[in-house]
Amino acid sequence: MLHIFYGDMPEAIYNPVIFFKNTYTDEWITDELSKEMIRDVDRSVVLGPRIIDSPVLGGISPRELSGGVKTLIAIYKVPEKVFNASACGDNCAKWILKIGDMQDVTINLRHLMDFGEQEFEIKILNTNQIVHNMDELLAVAGMFVR
Repeated sequence: MLHIFYGDMPEAIYNPVIFFKNTYTDEWITDELSKEMIRDVDRSVVLGPRIIDSPVLGGISPRELSGGVKTLIAIYKVPEKVFNASACGDNCAKWILKIGDMQDVTINLRHLMDFGEQEFEIKILNTNQIVHNMDELLAVAGMFVR
């Protein structure tokens, strides 16, 4: 299940891009879900563990992926850590939900992320409430995010 804590969270990793840079392995990049996220969010294709074909930049290394994709991969590969997912845009929301469907993860947010119109299940740790759609999420998250 996906758990979200809104606002200051001392144990959260506030710079997931630096964490990714210093922690990722080749396997993180060649994992099928990682390749799907890279293709969808960055519109890039993983050619190998150290080379990704970007339509904008040409051949790039994993270190040159967007902050959003790096954060998604870190959330997926290190679920025991809490990452500040505010580095992610709304285009990452469906992937955060998918990761939360696959395993228990906790993310920290400092903004209202749009998780779309479909039903979902997210536990808001600030209040211990489970929300099932954006209307319910907004009612709770709005108390913590300005």
